[in-house]
Parts: sequence; C-alpha cells; structure tokens
Amino acid sequence: MLVVCPNPSIDAYAWFADFKVGEVNRMTRIDSFPGGKGTHVALALTVLGNEVSLMGAWAGNQGEWIKKECAAYGVQTLGPIIEGNNRKCYTFRSGNEIVQNTELLEPGPNWDDVASISFEQTYIEALQRTEWVCVSGSFPLNASDYAYSSLVSLAVENDKKIVIDCSGKQLEGCINLPFFGLHLNEHEARALTGEATLESILNKVHPDVQLIALTKGKEGLLLYYQGRKLHAKLVIDNVISTVGSGDCLTAGIMFALSEGMEIEDIARYGVACGAANCMYEPLGMLLKKDVEALLPKTIITTVS
Repeated sequence: MLVVCPNPSIDAYAWFADFKVGEVNRMTRIDSFPGGKGTHVALALTVLGNEVSLMGAWAGNQGEWIKKECAAYGVQTLGPIIEGNNRKCYTFRSGNEIVQNTELLEPGPNWDDVASISFEQTYIEALQRTEWVCVSGSFPLNASDYAYSSLVSLAVENDKKIVIDCSGKQLEGCINLPFFGLHLNEHEARALTGEATLESILNKVHPDVQLIALTKGKEGLLLYYQGRKLHAKLVIDNVISTVGSGDCLTAGIMFALSEGMEIEDIARYGVACGAANCMYEPLGMLLKKDVEALLPKTIITTVS
C-alpha cells in the first residue's frame, strides 16, 4: 500500500511541571516520535500487518531522523529531498489542565516548483506498484491549493483506489473528482457543507465516491460504504492522548478495505484502531494486541 504524507513531522510530547501564560516556561522533558498524519497511518498499517511505502517530502536533519525512525518500524520511505527542515509538532503535557494536550505546530519547509515536479514524478512511479493509496495531511507552505486534486486525478487515471484525509481548499479542490473514499471529522464536514452528516457530504462529493468516514469524537464513527450506512462506537476508560486517533482510524479502515472486508468489519477496525491509539503513549501509534482486544467491543448499528 502507498501512503502519502506530504508534510511529515517530528511529533513530540513537551512536558511541563506547570504552564503559566505570559511567563517563561521550561520544558522538563521531550519525547519525540515520527509524525505527520500520513506517517501515523503508515506506522499503524505496518503494525496491523500491511506492507507499506510512505511517500513524503523530506527536508534537513529532521527529515533524515523521521525516515530513520520509520525504517526501524519496517516502513519503506520514498520521495524527494527538499530545501529547509521538516517541522516539529508539540503536544503539551502538564499538571495545568488548561494547556494539557494543547498542540503547537511548526510550518515546515517551503514548497517550490522543483519540489512539486519531483514529488509528482515519484508519486507516478509509486502508483505503478500499488492498488491502494491513502493521502493524509497538509502540504508544506506555498504548495498549490490543487496539490491534492493533482494526486487524486493521477490515481484515478491509473485505476488506483485512493482514500483522502484533508480539509479546506485542498478538499474543496477534490470534491468533483471520483476518488474512492474520504475521511473527515465533524468540524471539517461543517466547514465543507454546513452540516456534520453523511447526507450533506454525499450530496457534495462526486457520485462515484464509495466510502465516507465521518468521525464525531466520543460519539463515534458514521460510515457510508457502497450504499450502506453504519454507526460504530467504542467506549474506553484509559485515555492517554487522542492525538493521532483519527489517523489510526484511517489506517484501520485502509487495512480492512485492503483485506476485502464488509462494511461492519471496516467500521470495527476503524474505531478499534482509533481507540487503541488513545490507550498507547507514543503519539499516533498503536499496539496490535489492543486493536484485537477492542474489535469485539465495538458497537455497530445500522443508520437508515
């Protein structure tokens, strides 16, 4: 499977004994992990047992660190080396509940025509070696508003099944294209359609879209697949962090799709992987044993 993470990052827990707004705050500890939405998807898919290639735009020493960490997990990386340095994204951990799990994101490297051409060439070559494609996350600064639609169009032209997870102008540029599937959260759905419903999204996208995964936080997952609609929910008590749970949900859905599963199991894997991420300390990651334990606990109901 090909997973595309246009703007990879180093994701870090930044620990503070306390945090006082407007004053000097010293971190007591930093724990770093390979990150970016697509990176989380690729790592989770690898844990589940998929063979994954992760395509990104790699920049500077931080880009080299991300690639090395991904290789340690068994994820092959590909993509151009560009100017600058990949971003670092911080999640605050503190005794001060006001800032607990606050995220601070660096912008990442600048995008230019050379990077864009090299990225597209690598992508076209990678498409020839896969059936399934997942593109997840933002593009670096100065990328075209149609960067996503270019990737989607190329996948469609090459008869590849592509699932996307993006928002804003990048998503708006894709809605008239016949991609296979889309994952978005309730806030992104409202920004796109004014509502957070499957019906409003289906009325907005191309009629050939086969899958819509709409996540609604604690309310669970609304899933449309090939004409059917389900709601899936899973309650867990030991939440460590929700950062990356949506990405792991995407990974669960991609895994189930690649295995040819029916809609019920697609929903189960999505929700179980999202919940498993919440139970595991490393940002954006999961354990297979947690997924397997959560699968039978997922509550599935039909949506009319």
